[in-house]
Amino acid sequence: MTTARRELVDVAVTRWYHCISRCVRQAYLMGGGAEDRKQWIEDRLEHLAASFAISVGGFSALDNHLHVVCRLDPEVSLAWSAEEVVGRWIAVYPPRKLAMDDAKAVKAWIAREVKDKQRVETLRSRLANLGWFMKALKEPLARMANQADGCRGAFWAARYKSIAILDEEALLACSAYVDLNPLAAGIAPTPESSHYTSIKQRIDHVRSHGKLDTLAAARQGSVAGSMAAGNVEQDHWLVPIEDRRRTTPVTSTCIREGMLESFSLGSYLLLVDYTSRLYREGKARMNSAVKDVFERLGTDEVSWSNRILKMLGSRDLRGSFFASDPASVRKLAQTRGKRTANLSPQAA
Repeated sequence: MTTARRELVDVAVTRWYHCISRCVRQAYLMGGGAEDRKQWIEDRLEHLAASFAISVGGFSALDNHLHVVCRLDPEVSLAWSAEEVVGRWIAVYPPRKLAMDDAKAVKAWIAREVKDKQRVETLRSRLANLGWFMKALKEPLARMANQADGCRGAFWAARYKSIAILDEEALLACSAYVDLNPLAAGIAPTPESSHYTSIKQRIDHVRSHGKLDTLAAARQGSVAGSMAAGNVEQDHWLVPIEDRRRTTPVTSTCIREGMLESFSLGSYLLLVDYTSRLYREGKARMNSAVKDVFERLGTDEVSWSNRILKMLGSRDLRGSFFASDPASVRKLAQTRGKRTANLSPQAA
């Protein structure tokens, strides 16, 4: 029996979710000359992240499916004014009769809409809802693709899959898995050459700031390089890898919430590179920087390798919850009256 979405998505359990959507019948509707649809997804994700109270920590768009790692930020939406709520909503769903390039007309439209307080609160709720986020991502592409192909019918399989991510190591494993998907699918030879992925977005953003040398230093364990590369991420639309809120001076502007405290972008790239070599070559050199990464995570290379390679070798991720420690999944299963097997075999 299909589990209700409200039981799968709960900020009281976790704010992080791995969402997976497949094309209908797993057809390659975003490949074979239709790669522009992958670019559309990448651009749309950036647009939605700027409008919703939902942040994007990772993504990859492949020929017949897509992955998105989302963080729910409902408290952010509560601080929005009524005008901001309506403005964000029409940025996602522009009214047909409104010329969005006419600032005066847009202002007048918003002024009329905010008078309906119940409507404003409905929109505020939607802008913090994962289901509405995925709908706003998928539906427009389906319509455009059908128009381009001169056909009707479903583009996406009926329901997207959401997997709740319960701890830091699981979040990191999930992010690496998403970024390595094109490599596992044989689309790209290396992580940094994987188009339409968050890892390439991050590297390209650092490159655009002329900071590739600092990123290279960060990947070798340089603290100074790590700090410099992390600062560059603060103005990128993706969630920064490193969460520096506790270690950043109050006067600094680098206060965006990141994914993992005291875990740098350089460390993440080092870990993804190490994992990609395991997958491609069956072995990888374990240098001191990689060992430091595993020590920071409180895990070891064997546990990490077994988990991530199992994920990359699977044709379909099963379960609704993902944790590095099976005990946390069992505890959640007990509180919800569910069988552990239905929650996440990935935790084993």
